[in-house]
Amino acid sequence: MPDPRLPADLPERILKGERRALARAVTLVESTRADHRAQATKLLEALSGHGRQALRLGLSGTPGVGKSTFIEAFGMMLIEADLRVAVLAVDPSSTRSGGSILGDKTRMESLSREKNAFIRPSPSLSHLGGVSRRTREAVALCEAADFDVILIETVGVGQSETMVAEMCDIFVLLLAPAGGDELQGVKRGIMEIADLILVNKADGDLKSTATRTCADYAGALRLMRKRANDPEGFPKALAVSAVEGDGLARAWDEMRALADWRKANGHWDKRRAEQARHWFEEEVQSGLLARLTSDPDTRARIRDLGAEVAAGTTSPDAAAAEVLAGLMPPD
Repeated sequence: MPDPRLPADLPERILKGERRALARAVTLVESTRADHRAQATKLLEALSGHGRQALRLGLSGTPGVGKSTFIEAFGMMLIEADLRVAVLAVDPSSTRSGGSILGDKTRMESLSREKNAFIRPSPSLSHLGGVSRRTREAVALCEAADFDVILIETVGVGQSETMVAEMCDIFVLLLAPAGGDELQGVKRGIMEIADLILVNKADGDLKSTATRTCADYAGALRLMRKRANDPEGFPKALAVSAVEGDGLARAWDEMRALADWRKANGHWDKRRAEQARHWFEEEVQSGLLARLTSDPDTRARIRDLGAEVAAGTTSPDAAAAEVLAGLMPPD
């Protein structure tokens, strides 16, 4: 990996919207080296207070639903409307090798050639929640670079991808035709945080099936508890075709209407403040865990107790309590 050391003019170049500078900055924030983390913190601090806000759209869905096809078609539509679009696509990492294919950019050939588009695939590095641990920082960099819309595509693993809701303004769930009946739609978890459900592939032989699936999910949404940050009629389900472009303009209109309503009613700023607090607490917890695992004595104690647990001579609860008791300061 190239050395992403921090040039003195990098913050200024990012604020000017230079894509090369933005790519270098994302490489920096994704690095796990201690010196790079310090530089990343310095860079983000230098960029704070710019006052720019993009519309952050989280996008999730099962593999094969057409997320990349949808993002390219939707992104091209936004580009044609003179908007700058950033795409942060998270690819699953292998639990064995740690590697990722990072092929999203190759599947968005037309969008990747646009000067007003920025596409960055990143590995999940086994981070749970469907996003990379540093996706939030990449979002902040894209906002500083003055992009109008930021699309955050999750790895697409199913019902547990709720972490992306803590970094986006509107969460879009992409589904395939015949993806489930009305009872399937009532499932908790990812359904509860969706602001807009888009049934993709509503074209050709699947168009009638997509229409029925959309009606099923619309009915399921009406059975769910009303949320305080939703206007009347939200969340809602729509049928779209990324291949033919049908329904994309209406989906964009609904997203803008929801964002405008939340801004006008105070939910936008409140939600962003809650998200900032959430990520502060996440960083504290991650930092504490890193310190715990970096201490040689603690690592050795965990290893020894782990062997006792594996042998059945100590229960997991008792071993964990012993480790935690060793971390507590004496009274």
